[in-house]
Amino acid sequence: MDHGASAYREIRFTVQDGLTLVARDYGSAETGATPVLCLPGLTRNAKDFHELALRLAPRRRVLALDFRGRGRSDRAADWRSYTVPVECTDVLQLLALTGIGRVVAIGTSRGGLVAMALAAARPAALAGVVLNDVGPVLESEGLIQIRRRLDGATAPRDWADATEAVKAANPGFEGLTEADWQAFARRLYRDENGRPALDYDPDIARTFPTEAMLESGALPPAWPSFMALAGRPVLVVRGANSDLLSAATVKAMQTAMPALEAVTVPGRAHPPFLTEPEAEAAIDRLLGRIP
Repeated sequence: MDHGASAYREIRFTVQDGLTLVARDYGSAETGATPVLCLPGLTRNAKDFHELALRLAPRRRVLALDFRGRGRSDRAADWRSYTVPVECTDVLQLLALTGIGRVVAIGTSRGGLVAMALAAARPAALAGVVLNDVGPVLESEGLIQIRRRLDGATAPRDWADATEAVKAANPGFEGLTEADWQAFARRLYRDENGRPALDYDPDIARTFPTEAMLESGALPPAWPSFMALAGRPVLVVRGANSDLLSAATVKAMQTAMPALEAVTVPGRAHPPFLTEPEAEAAIDRLLGRIP
């Protein structure tokens, strides 16, 4: 299996405020199957979806986007553009550029919120949705942990230090080998002349609620956005050790949307890798339901 850059093409495109964004393009547009669009988390990027995309590419085209300020995409001159509505508009420009009218969106954390926004902005564009450890209610505990990681983010001294930092920050991930942890670190950081560096614009932290705001419960539920997904296949994948998406919220999502499938991945915190057997099987079931 090819794990390198030769496994995908790189799409570079300019969005409305002049930034150049980058997406990975796996597989062939000629398969006839509805393409998959992968949308990463707050400070994450397309690298998170590489293994998933390799697995799906023989059967369908897969796009994986680096949101603005992440990965290989340009950093914004105005940090206030790091918002879900702007990122949704960027996604629509990618779809317009590629001539893709309809996708299955796989959204991890922040990417799932963008998928919900896409459902409201362009309902016909979504054939199905996978929400990876995200829903209409996000637990304050998990949000506070994200806030603290943003506040304490620094570039590690070397890759060994990066691996240890990832282990310390992700205690809810169980059963990983040393090679797994090293690969995890490579997804979170980029390589600059052999040393790890942050792979996102630190100004993204300026858009995130303060710890005091999160403790006061200032982030309202997003049930209307979630319900915009109704009428199409929806899968929610939850890490059993997640501190962001609770089991109670998943149950409420199923009550509100009875056709929704929910899968819990054991030994995973926020968010699962989507390469776990439980996640892979559930994604394949959802894709099998897409006309």
